[in-house]
Amino acid sequence: MSDPIKHECGIALIRLRKPLDYYRQKYGSVFYGLKKLYLLMEKQHNRGQDGAGVATIKLDPEPGSHYINRHRSSSSNAIAEIFAEIYSHFPEEKEKLQDSDWMKSKMPYIAELLLGHLRYGTHGTNSEDKCHPFIRENNWMSRTVVLAGNFNLTNVDELFEHLVELGQHPIERADTVTVLEKIGHFLDLEVQQQFNGFKSKGFDNNQITHLIADSIQIQNVLKRAVNKFDGGYTIAGMLGHGDAFVMRDPIGIRPAYYYADDEVVVVTSERPAIQTAFNLPVESIKEIQPGHALIIKKDGSFSEHKIAESAERKSCSFERIYFSRGNDADIYKERKLLGRLLSPIVLKEVSKEFEHTVFSYIPNTAATSFYGMIDGVLAWLDDHKKEQILKLGNNINPEKLSQILSLKPRREKIAVKDAKLRTFITDDQNRDDMVAHVYDVTYGIVKPNDNLVVIDDSIVRGTTLRQSILRILDRLGPKKIIIVSSAPQIRYPDCYGIDMSRLGEFVAFQALIGLLKDNNKMHLLDETYKACKEMLLLPKEKNTNLIKPLYDIFTADELTAKISEIIKPADIKAEVQVIYQTIENLHQACPNDLGDWYFTGNYPTPGGNKVVNRAFVNYMEGNNARAY
Repeated sequence: MSDPIKHECGIALIRLRKPLDYYRQKYGSVFYGLKKLYLLMEKQHNRGQDGAGVATIKLDPEPGSHYINRHRSSSSNAIAEIFAEIYSHFPEEKEKLQDSDWMKSKMPYIAELLLGHLRYGTHGTNSEDKCHPFIRENNWMSRTVVLAGNFNLTNVDELFEHLVELGQHPIERADTVTVLEKIGHFLDLEVQQQFNGFKSKGFDNNQITHLIADSIQIQNVLKRAVNKFDGGYTIAGMLGHGDAFVMRDPIGIRPAYYYADDEVVVVTSERPAIQTAFNLPVESIKEIQPGHALIIKKDGSFSEHKIAESAERKSCSFERIYFSRGNDADIYKERKLLGRLLSPIVLKEVSKEFEHTVFSYIPNTAATSFYGMIDGVLAWLDDHKKEQILKLGNNINPEKLSQILSLKPRREKIAVKDAKLRTFITDDQNRDDMVAHVYDVTYGIVKPNDNLVVIDDSIVRGTTLRQSILRILDRLGPKKIIIVSSAPQIRYPDCYGIDMSRLGEFVAFQALIGLLKDNNKMHLLDETYKACKEMLLLPKEKNTNLIKPLYDIFTADELTAKISEIIKPADIKAEVQVIYQTIENLHQACPNDLGDWYFTGNYPTPGGNKVVNRAFVNYMEGNNARAY
């Protein structure tokens, strides 16, 4: 994707189910858990460019000893910085490194329970204190919570007020703090209830501490905590005494996968990370079901529990199109199919000039959909060649046959990323210049009368296309540049994790405004603004998406044509055309992940409708604030 938007956060949780010395003896190191955590985090590095964090919990510590360790970093090389800091504590003497009990008792981070987080901030500043995991400490181990997650809630204000009603004084309205305090509150109630029950049976306080650790019902805590959550989430937590959980929203918006054997239980946001770190076949890895929590008890046992009423599965398709690593078996196939399904539309535009068309992609993440598009072109070519040969009838001759059979797509790597820079992490002000230096083109491939077809993952804002990429491609002198988006038009804000909350930044919305102006319908903006203001006074459950009727005035083709006008720089010579994926093709390619609210405006939770209405009000008022 050439446009700068924020990505999803990622989690990695490991529970070692054997004593630490088991791993030293079998794998030669007491650092087995830390090494695996490092691998899991690095293999999900695509999910975190703003920072990272690691926390560990030692089981059965001696009273008075420090059993929770945490290190966070917002540096540009956060994962490496964190693990360098962790390893700096360890001794060099081999006899100490081989003494698992000594290492556990004396050294930080040598523990059975490990949690890692990769942060992609959706708003605000990037600083260490914004990085997960967060800790809610208490002298009662069973009341201490360490939390990290990939989540965004649409109703933080509502949840904040609920905490106030409970008598709390939250220090800020951020959803991370709100989630931590909600879980912490109901954990306190659960522990107190357990304490009262055991106390009434005559147990002393020391005994009760251990009894609570065995009998605490985390699923009850989570059921009560998430009761009013509106949004997408995968949240991992560790309790001080050694229990752990990973819970997923009831619609399955955010992903979560796990693997378990007699040595480990491991959970990540992406399946290939587990496959690579533990050398596993895809069938070994399970998905945490929407509305469920995987709960790992202190004794190492684990089970899935339902914590919320599941609704129709609407897992995020946009995440699969772009954010997730493309080496997942299913995601790879889906991205290829997205490209293949676009080939008929592309061929319709260039078939008469097929021999004068060059096919390519930008950025590298679009390579998989490019392969799919080329597969579709090759399939069309097979039929085309058969048709041409049959037309020859008895007049067939070797020269003509060779001419037909030699026809093939001109597929080339046109855009070359010649610097190790992540263009989407720079600030907007300097980003255009950055892109111009990061991407270069392969000269001598495109001829003056050629069409240049370039497939992209998606087109969100179109800013980088207009200000940088199209100018770069125009250096080659093509007659026409066709930008193909493997995703449909992004028309609406996302409020479940991706930083896409400002309507005015979407090129599809800019096209809508342009078409309203062209057709003397600008008065509809004021009417919609008034309706949105009134609807925002209602509870979120009473909100409907009032922006959809504006889009419905025009066809997708009309919007696409306007987008083509908007993104074309005035100073380039080539004609510019945009081709978008259709919603129908999206669902065909991703049949199990039907979350499409940014394309269709069909939000899976009531809070989504309220967010889009607020985003429109913000746009009309010139307010650049986040819409949730």
